[in-house]
Order: sequence, then C-alpha cells, then structure tokens
Amino acid sequence: METCVKNVLNPIDTRRNEGTALDLSWVRSFRIRKPRNTHRTEAYTRLGLPRGRKGVNPLLEVLHAVDLTTLSGGDTVAGVVRLCKTARSPLPPTVRRGLGLHSQADRVAAVCVFPAFVPFALEALEGTGISVATVSAGFPHGLSSLSMRIREVAAAAEAGAHEIDVVIRREWALLGRWEELYREVRAFREAAGEAHLKVILGTGDLANLNQVARAALTSMMAGADFVKTSTGKEKVNATFPVGVAMARAIGAFLRETGFPVGLKPAGGIRSATEGYRWLRLVKGELGEEWSRPLLFRIGASGLVTDVVSALAARASS
Repeated sequence: METCVKNVLNPIDTRRNEGTALDLSWVRSFRIRKPRNTHRTEAYTRLGLPRGRKGVNPLLEVLHAVDLTTLSGGDTVAGVVRLCKTARSPLPPTVRRGLGLHSQADRVAAVCVFPAFVPFALEALEGTGISVATVSAGFPHGLSSLSMRIREVAAAAEAGAHEIDVVIRREWALLGRWEELYREVRAFREAAGEAHLKVILGTGDLANLNQVARAALTSMMAGADFVKTSTGKEKVNATFPVGVAMARAIGAFLRETGFPVGLKPAGGIRSATEGYRWLRLVKGELGEEWSRPLLFRIGASGLVTDVVSALAARASS
C-alpha cells in the first residue's frame, strides 16, 4: 500500500504539540473522499497475520502499542495492581525464551485506569518506563460542566498521571461548532500541564466521516497529542473507516505545522489480527514512524490475551 505521508519526520520529531490558532476555513473545508476511504479501508480489512516467525515482530509491535485498560465500576486496587503486573511482562517466561526475547521486550506502552487508581498504578509501575494513563473530563459522556471537567483534568495531572484521555462534548462536532470545541480542548491542554493529552472524539456518536476528521483537526489545533476514536462505551467504537479518516487529518496537520500527532483506536479490538490491521493502517497512511508507541496506541483489555496466544504458537513452531 502507498504511504500517504512520506519522510516528513527524519528522525522523528518528539516535540509536544503546542497547538495552533483555530483555522475555521481549513476545518470547514476539510473533506474525506468516501471512495478513496472505502478503498483503503477494504485493503486493511483483508489483511491476515503473517505466518510463523514472520509474525513475531508485528505482534510485538502491537503488544508495545497497547494501553492496557480497566475502566469498570467493579475495579479494585488489587485488580489494578494485577493489571500492572501483566503490563510489565505479559508473556510467560517459556514463550519469551522460545522467541529469544530479553526480559523487558514484551512490555505494553501504558496502563489506563480510573483517576482513583492512579497513585497505585504509579507505585506498581515505578521504574518500568510504562506510562500511567487515566480518563477525565466527564468520561465517558463529556456532559458535566466545563469548569468541572477542567478541574478533573487538573486533578489527574496533579495526581501524577503521565497521560490523560479526555472526552469532547460531541454536540460541538455534530453541530459544527468548532470554536466551542477548540476552546474546550485548549482548556484541557492547559490544565493537563506536562501530561500528554489524548482527545477522545466518540466517533460512534458522530454522524459522518467529515465530522470525525474535522473534530480531529480542531482538537489537534487546540493541542491534542493524540486523537482517539472512542471511550469503549459507545455502541460503535473503533472502525477502520474512521481510522483512515483520522489518519488523513493527522497527515494534513503534520504537513501544515510539522507537529506529529498520535492515533489511538479504542473499544472492541480483541483479536491479534485486528490489532495487526490497525498497525498496518497507521504505517500505510502515516509511515513507519507511527508504529512506535510515541505515536500509536491501542486501547484494549482483552487484546493482550490473544496476542500472547499468537506469540506462544510461534514460539513453539
């Protein structure tokens, strides 16, 4: 597949996205060509995992991209600590040895928990290099008052979260009220301080791909470090048509500003094959640089289990 963004980052630019002024004419005129989007989507959905040992490195890339997530009303401190233990070493020692991997080669990118559990996750992951992420800003609906949502983001930053996943108020995208969306995300960006800001668009609640792409573009102008598809709580979560549309917006923003912004699909991604397809999507639409956790994450809980099973099969082959 042809890569849409080529050789723009060499080496990769690791600056934070400081944001830009809102360019309403650009946002309103930005469009997704449906035939091209459909063609690209169909290409990714036909992909299968490479067989045998050829699949090991792609599967490890998927594993390294995972934000291992627990966002259940029944979460407990003990459960979060167990999740952090899994994040540190998902593969059984026998599988790791069978693949010839060192002890830290299978770690995930981050653990994502509710704000109440951030201190416990930080303690459990201290010194590992694994980030602690949390959700904020009225997750999952985004419909509490803006002042309350800003305070939530600030509190998450003060608690020490490395990454904060915030929810937009979908109404602004549905009605094309891009000034309101920009001001909202900009306020979250300022409240987050040094924490990386991942902006959840709730794409399953938006009406079409143009709204998705314009919401992504507006969020990036406001300073989003990542744009994320879903909370995982919508009826429709991460889909490949949405992923291609968001990648196109990321590529356009990169060409215009020089800032690389990450992509995070989330919700319903459970199989190793689907994780691999998302990996190929970001590589195909944005370039090899986007296969790194700095710019690509998958929000998931059950995905790791299937990736581990796939790697175990290859270790014994």
